[in-house]
Amino acid sequence: MNCLRLFVLLLVAVLAGCATNQSQNPYAPSKKNYTAAETSRTIDLTHPPRDMWDRIRRGFAIPNLNSELTERWTQYYASHPESVLLMSQRAGKYLYYIVDELDRRGLPTELALLPFVESAYNPTAYSHAKASGLWQFIPSTGRHYNLQQDWWRDQRRDPIASTHAALEYLAYLYDFQGDWYLALASYNWGEGSVKRAMEKKVKAGIPADYASIDMPQETRNYVPKLQAIKNIIADPQRYGITLPPVSNTPYFTTVNKKRDMDVEVAAQLAEMPLDEFKSLNASYNRPIILAEHNPVLLLPTNRVDIFNTNLQAYKGRLSSWDTYHSKHGESYAAIAKKHGISLGQFRAVNGISKRQSRAVAQTLLVPAKGSPPGIMLAAYTEPSADALKQPKSGKSKDVVVLKRAANVRTHTVRSGDTLFSLAKRYNTSVNELRRLNNMKGDSLAKGKRLRVPGTSIRG
Repeated sequence: MNCLRLFVLLLVAVLAGCATNQSQNPYAPSKKNYTAAETSRTIDLTHPPRDMWDRIRRGFAIPNLNSELTERWTQYYASHPESVLLMSQRAGKYLYYIVDELDRRGLPTELALLPFVESAYNPTAYSHAKASGLWQFIPSTGRHYNLQQDWWRDQRRDPIASTHAALEYLAYLYDFQGDWYLALASYNWGEGSVKRAMEKKVKAGIPADYASIDMPQETRNYVPKLQAIKNIIADPQRYGITLPPVSNTPYFTTVNKKRDMDVEVAAQLAEMPLDEFKSLNASYNRPIILAEHNPVLLLPTNRVDIFNTNLQAYKGRLSSWDTYHSKHGESYAAIAKKHGISLGQFRAVNGISKRQSRAVAQTLLVPAKGSPPGIMLAAYTEPSADALKQPKSGKSKDVVVLKRAANVRTHTVRSGDTLFSLAKRYNTSVNELRRLNNMKGDSLAKGKRLRVPGTSIRG
């Protein structure tokens, strides 16, 4: 009898303890639906990671989500291998840095796959909700996490600054929700929205977990999309996917710049394609990067020495732009005429739509006095009307386009010639030389005849 009474008392105490814990945390998510699925790939931990993909797999720590939506999205990505390849190639520039930051913070490496879902790993992606960058920060959340957003720069598109902000935000959301599914849903929908959805279920006497709360369709598909990407990265062979090689080494490093410099000139000094340079330095809104802003350039690690050497030897003007502080009500047409630039070019460089004709008190870019016309005027042209419209989801606003040279001449390659040295000599860009000669690489054969712009030659 005493044994039976003791058992009953213990049982009551245990049940009371459970009830107390539930009342203290009514939004604690249930774990019953979060069982991890086994993958067909076995990871050998006896050797260092072979590449970034191997390193990412080793850090998986979020329980797998097994659902109909997950299966549907896995099959979707698997049936579009060209899209997965493109996203993976873009990701290769950023994965080492992001995974390093995840490891430093003790966060799951699945989070390095989140930009696949958010932006397709496009740093200039822009959504209908005005979200921008790899991690798709909306303006208000970006400002909350100290991401600079002004006329000169938008750090939501900066790989380093935005990654710091995103991981800080995700870590906060996990601490707030206590569950990665709810944290990820909060990242997409907003923590307040998820909390209110959970409160509604609690009031109805229903468990307030990820599987039960009502969410918008975009949010309901959000975690399954991430799980689908994880499934493919975990075992690409199973889905017939070939991932591009991504070395477990830093792709880019930082370079402090202390002089005003055009974006295009910086790319030429690094001897890299302009679009590749912009993919690492997408935060700069203008064609000039001002030294007074203490900017940091991101360059591929194998281009830093080239950049520094070329910068030291460069004798020309590093920037073809000056700043002009307009007065309120001043005519844009008058400003453009005063500085010898077409109104269309002036609007393109300064991001001014055709609907605007009068300035406010603002900082504008104008051609630098004495700048060689081959640098500035050959670099920018008037955009089409469509180019000045607000970009749609996933599209970046890029109203500044390369202008094709109208006249060409030929140059016979001599010993010591490089594309960069010829670009300086003929007041053009490396990219334009490649275009004129249908070149993909940088190698030049002695005696080869190259097409070059027919502008004045710099001595």
